[in-house]
Amino acid sequence: MTLSRRTLLKLASLAPAAKLFGVQIAHAEDRDFRHALTLFKDVKYGADFKHFDYVNPAAPKGGRVRFGIVGSFDNLNPYTFKGEAAGVVDNDTLLTSALDEPSTEYGLVASGVWHPEDRSMVVYRLRPEARFDDGTPMTGDDVIWSMQALRDAHPFYNSYYKNIAKAEQTGEHEVTFTFTQTGNRELPLITGQLPVLPKHWWTGKDASGRQRNLQETSFEVPLGSGAYAATDVKLGTSFRMKRVADYWGKDLPVNVGQNNFDEIEYIYFRDANVAFEAFKGDQYDWRTESSAKMWATGYDFPAITAGRVVKEEIKLKQVEGMQGWALNIRRPKFQDVRVRRALNYAFDFEWANQNLFYGQYTRSRSYFNNSEMEAKGLPSPAELAILEPLKDQLPPEVFTAEYVNPINDTPQNKRKNLREAARLLTEAGWAITQDNGRSVIKNANGEQLTVEFLLDSPLFERIALPYQQSLELLGIGVSIKTVDSAQYERRTQTFDYDVVVGNWPQSLSPGNEQRDFWGSEAAKRNGSRNLVGIANPAVDKLIDTLIFAGDRDSLVTACQALDRTLLWNHYVVPMWYIAYDRTARWDRFGRPEKLPDLSPGFPTVWWWDEEKAKKVAAK
Repeated sequence: MTLSRRTLLKLASLAPAAKLFGVQIAHAEDRDFRHALTLFKDVKYGADFKHFDYVNPAAPKGGRVRFGIVGSFDNLNPYTFKGEAAGVVDNDTLLTSALDEPSTEYGLVASGVWHPEDRSMVVYRLRPEARFDDGTPMTGDDVIWSMQALRDAHPFYNSYYKNIAKAEQTGEHEVTFTFTQTGNRELPLITGQLPVLPKHWWTGKDASGRQRNLQETSFEVPLGSGAYAATDVKLGTSFRMKRVADYWGKDLPVNVGQNNFDEIEYIYFRDANVAFEAFKGDQYDWRTESSAKMWATGYDFPAITAGRVVKEEIKLKQVEGMQGWALNIRRPKFQDVRVRRALNYAFDFEWANQNLFYGQYTRSRSYFNNSEMEAKGLPSPAELAILEPLKDQLPPEVFTAEYVNPINDTPQNKRKNLREAARLLTEAGWAITQDNGRSVIKNANGEQLTVEFLLDSPLFERIALPYQQSLELLGIGVSIKTVDSAQYERRTQTFDYDVVVGNWPQSLSPGNEQRDFWGSEAAKRNGSRNLVGIANPAVDKLIDTLIFAGDRDSLVTACQALDRTLLWNHYVVPMWYIAYDRTARWDRFGRPEKLPDLSPGFPTVWWWDEEKAKKVAAK
C-alpha cells in the first residue's frame, strides 16, 4: 500500500514509534532532510555551496575530446550482463560524488535525503524539474521501477541492492527505500548511486514495433537524462556523446564548471600497439598509460619533443587495491593453500620490476595498499577482538606473523624460493616424475599439475612468460592463452579459467562491495567480482563486521582484520601498484588550478582551450 506524505505525517503525530505497512514513521520535525550523505562526521560542502572547489565555474563551453579504447562492443544496453556494452547512455543518479571527498554524495536527481539513526530506511525528495532527454519528468515511479528492473537485469545490481526490501512512493516527489537490515552505514549511499531510468521508454516499443527489454542486448541507443547524449554510433568502432544544450541539471551546484566539452568521442582499436600509434598520430587526445615499458621508452616521438603532447604523472590521494594473479579455487587443484603459496614463491616480481617495469612499481602486500587500512605487524588488541572468535577458521599465521611476500632480489634467494615452492607442492601431495624425459609434477592419480593463464591483452604476456619458466622448473605444465575482449568477458563471467589478472579497487571507506569481491554468495553468482571463488564463512563474518562498523576507527580495524585473513589464505599471487596516474594528452585543454584529490578529473572539469589548440596546430 502506498501512503501519501500527508498521511504519513498525520500517522506520525498519532504513533511516532510505530511501523505501519512496513514503513517506519517518524515525527515531521525528526525528518531533517539534508543535501548530502556521508560516511564521515561532516560533509565538506554546506547546503548553500555554489560549486565544488576544484572546478572553474567560468570554464568555457565548446570543443571536443577524443578517447581511444582497446576492444570492441556489440551492445548498446549497459544494464545487462549480456554482450559487450558501450557506455552510450548518460542517466543521472539520485546523488552524485565529489572528486575531492571520499564516501560522500550530494543531491542530483534528489534535492534532499533523510534516514533514521538506525539506517533502516532512506527517503529521497526528488527535484520536480528533473527530466529525461525527451522532456518527460522523472517521477518516483521511474525510481522504483529502475531499482527492480536493474536487479532483474544484471547480477551485479541484484547483489548490490539485495538488502533493499522494497521501494515505495511516499509523496508526490518522495521515494522511500526500506532495508532488510539495520546499521548498514552504506545502504543509504548505495541507493543514492541508483541511475534513474525512463520507465516509459524501456517498457515501450522501438521504431520497428519490437518490445524493449532491459535484460537483453540492443542496437538502439537508450534514452538518457544526463549532460550528454549519444550520436553517430558505429557498432564496434566508435560513438560520440554530444552535450545536451538544455540539460535539466546544468545549473545545479554539483554540475557547475563541469561537462564543458561539446563532444566526447570514443574510438575503438582491436590492438594496443595500433592504439598507441593512433595516439601518436593525433587520432585521439588523452591516454592513461597502463604499460610501464611504454611509459619509460615509448614517449619520445616528435610531438612530445615539440611540446604538442604533454606527458604528466598525476599523483592521487587514494587507496591502492590489490592486483594479482587470481587463482580460481573453484578448481580442485588450487584448493590446497600450499599449492597457492607455492605459486607465490615462484613469481619473481623483482626481476619483472627491474627488467620490464623500469623500477616504477611497488609490490602489493595488502588489499588496501597505501592506506591506514593495511594490516601491518601483528594484530592489535582491537583486531584480536574481531579475530579471536574465528580462530578455528583462520590460518594460524594470522595471529603469529606479519604477511611478507617472498623476495627474489638475488640468485640465491630465487633458488631458495623455488626450493620452498617445491617443498610445499610435495607436502600437498604432488611429486616429481619423469614423462618422456621431462620432469613433471603429478598427484597420486597420475595427473599433472597444469596452469592456464587467461589474458585479454598481449601486454601481460611478457609478464606471464617469465613466470611460466619458473613454474616449469617445478614440473608444472603451463599455457598462456590470450583471447579477444568478448571471449574474455564470457569466460570470466562464468569463471571458466585457471588464472586471470584480478584487480579489486578500494576506496577510503570500504563497504558492501567487499561482498561482491570475497563473499560466499558472490562465489557462485556468474558475473560477480569474486574471481577467486572464495566461500569462507570467516571471511563472510569479517565482511559483515566491516560493513556494520559504527565509526571510522572500527572500520579501519575491521579492514585490517579482513586484509590479514585474505593475505594468509594466499588467494592471489600479489602483483604491484603505483600511486599516480601516468597520463599523456595533446595540449589543447585547460584545467582548474588545483585538480581534485581523488581523480585527474578529465574530461569532467577540464575544457577546450582555443589558444592552445591553435598553437598545437601551428607547431
